[in-house]
Amino acid sequence: MYNIISDMDGVIYRGSKLIDGANDFVNRMLSNRVKFLFLTNNSEQTPRDLKQKLEQLGVNGLEEENFITSAMATAMFLRQQKQKATAYVIGGGGLISELYNVGFTISTHNPDYVVVGKSTTNFTFETLKTAVALIKNGAKFIGTNPDMVDPTERGEEPACGTFLAAIEAASGKKPYIIGKPNSLMMMMAAKKLGVRPEESIMIGDRMDTDIVGGLEAGMKTCLVLSGVTRREDVDNFPYGPDYIFNSVADISPAVFT
Repeated sequence: MYNIISDMDGVIYRGSKLIDGANDFVNRMLSNRVKFLFLTNNSEQTPRDLKQKLEQLGVNGLEEENFITSAMATAMFLRQQKQKATAYVIGGGGLISELYNVGFTISTHNPDYVVVGKSTTNFTFETLKTAVALIKNGAKFIGTNPDMVDPTERGEEPACGTFLAAIEAASGKKPYIIGKPNSLMMMMAAKKLGVRPEESIMIGDRMDTDIVGGLEAGMKTCLVLSGVTRREDVDNFPYGPDYIFNSVADISPAVFT
């Protein structure tokens, strides 16, 4: 039986609405004692936030240890690069919290890094201008993830990649992106689970992040059609998933043995 690493947005929920069958999918993993981890490019929320969100949607039995976010992966990576560094941050509380947790200081005074995640509240012309100036002054440009849009119950909305694109266009610098499709995040997830990538399967709704990231990490891959990628989109990519399902409602752990 494979260990399961699963995306959340578009797989378990869309915005604030649980996808049909997601609760049963989680219960099947728990009852079968499958090793699993929810991995998300969402950098706004902490594992505690995500646990509480799922409980509010009716999904119980999860712990904070069942989650890894792109904010966590970004903080872990940057701590390995430089201890007690400084950063200018565009992003939600989850990203700032994770950087504080690894000993970073948030500053606009000659920071070592400009770190950008999805921001629904503090991305303005002034923050854009500040980020560009700091990058041009030598700060290293880091992005939590490249997603251009996120699925919600009302349709798609702009995501981190749109902010990165604006800053890149104005600064002339490309960001180094930690989250999916960077296989680094997949490797971190496998390490957190205490398993090898080849013993794991990545479940996601995006061919260009979840599936290619899992593939490059050496994992099996499973595409669900409840989020961004449609079935007719699959043939447009030079790689394919090992499995395709309409949603996690159709998945039991035994499918992956």
